[in-house]
Amino acid sequence: MENFCKKCLLLEAGEKAVFKTVSDYLSTLDETLLADRALYEQRLSACRGCEFLISGMCLKCGCYVELRAALKDKICPNCNGRKW
Repeated sequence: MENFCKKCLLLEAGEKAVFKTVSDYLSTLDETLLADRALYEQRLSACRGCEFLISGMCLKCGCYVELRAALKDKICPNCNGRKW
């Protein structure tokens, strides 16, 4: 039996199918809508340390953090202490 991290991003939490769906969706978007790789990684790093992350989902807004972090115009949904 595998133990998955519940305070992690999708793949680390064992959510492979959801991660694939998110990745497939992002691949259909125009690149001008996406954050560059460095910004994306910086955002994910902040999300990894957030108390509102559970199995790749943000408990503040219900989004998958890999999706929100990839979109250039999005911000951290925690209005009481934005991480990015």
